[in-house]
Amino acid sequence: MAKLEDATLDQLFTQARSYNGWKPEPLPESVLRELYALTKFGPTAANGSPARFYFVTSAEAKERLAKLSSGSNGPKILQAPCTVIIGYDLDFPQTLPKLFPHAPGAKDWFNDPVAKEWGALRNSSLQGGYFMIAARALGLDVGPMSGFDNAAVDAEFFAGTNIKSNFIVSIGHGTDEGLFPRNPRLDFDEAAKIL
Repeated sequence: MAKLEDATLDQLFTQARSYNGWKPEPLPESVLRELYALTKFGPTAANGSPARFYFVTSAEAKERLAKLSSGSNGPKILQAPCTVIIGYDLDFPQTLPKLFPHAPGAKDWFNDPVAKEWGALRNSSLQGGYFMIAARALGLDVGPMSGFDNAAVDAEFFAGTNIKSNFIVSIGHGTDEGLFPRNPRLDFDEAAKIL
C-alpha cells in the first residue's frame, strides 16, 4: 500500500476536530449506508463485529436520546443531523458461523460471560474508532460523547435485545460554534516505548 497524501492525513487526523456545533442539513440515508459499508471492514477479533449502530435522525428519537444525556450533550444531539448510538451485542457469537466460517466452533469461544462482554466492548470500541475515521473519509465531521445514562439508553433504545450502549457520536457538517482550541497531545516518549 502507498502512504496517503498529507491532505488526506490532515482530513483524517491532524486537522480533524471533535465538533460541538452542527449545520442543520440532514444526511441522506445513502450516506449513512455508505458510512457503514466502510466501517464494517475494520478488523475485529475473530471478525466478531459486535458493534451495532443506531442512527438517531428523527426529531422524536433525538429528543428521547437528548433527555438521557448529561451536561451540554443534549443540545448537541438535538442540533446534529444525526447522532449514532454505538452499542455492542452480547449475542455476537451467534453470528460467528457466518463471519468466521473457517472455524466452525468459534461461537463456543465466548461461553464465559465476562470474557464475552469484554470482547464485545473492546471490539465495538474499535469499530467505533473505524466509524469516526470512515465518517471523516466521507467528508463528515464527528463529535463523540460518553456523557449519557447508559442503562437508560439501553432501556429506551435496545429493549428486548442483548445490546448495550458503548458511546455516542454526532455526525454531520460541523460549525465553529463551541469549538475549543486544539488541546495538546502526549509526545512519543510520554506515551510510547520501543522494546
